Amino acid sequence: MSRKGVTDIDRDNERGAHAARRLQKERIGWLATVADDGTPETSPVWFLWSDQEILVYSLESLRTRNLATRARVSLNLDGDRLGGDIVVVEGTARIDKSFPSAAENPDYLAKYGPVMDDYGWTPQWFATRYSVPVRIVATRYRYW
Repeated sequence: MSRKGVTDIDRDNERGAHAARRLQKERIGWLATVADDGTPETSPVWFLWSDQEILVYSLESLRTRNLATRARVSLNLDGDRLGGDIVVVEGTARIDKSFPSAAENPDYLAKYGPVMDDYGWTPQWFATRYSVPVRIVATRYRYW
């Protein structure tokens, strides 16, 4: 991978394949949006990744208010304790109220249903609370 990043993950090389696996399996990502004054606002989120798109179900919050006027975002995965194993996805986000709710999304429930159960949440409760579907089109990947 170049220092500038790539527009798609190269799954034919070991680092790219590893980054893709992490994006498929990791449960928590850090979504960075930008506030009115230019301050980065970072929040932990649950997410689904499929090639060029990331889906997040959000609360009505500062995060969604930021996205209403500034669509540029990044999703970051925690690295290892030595500063390696980093994955950063930059992209453009949009709120898509026409998208099915979390309770109606079988892929999302497959990934997060067991976690919801651990918290004692029903999919319907989660979908009511995290009711804003945010779809992020990936524009650049960086991983090392």
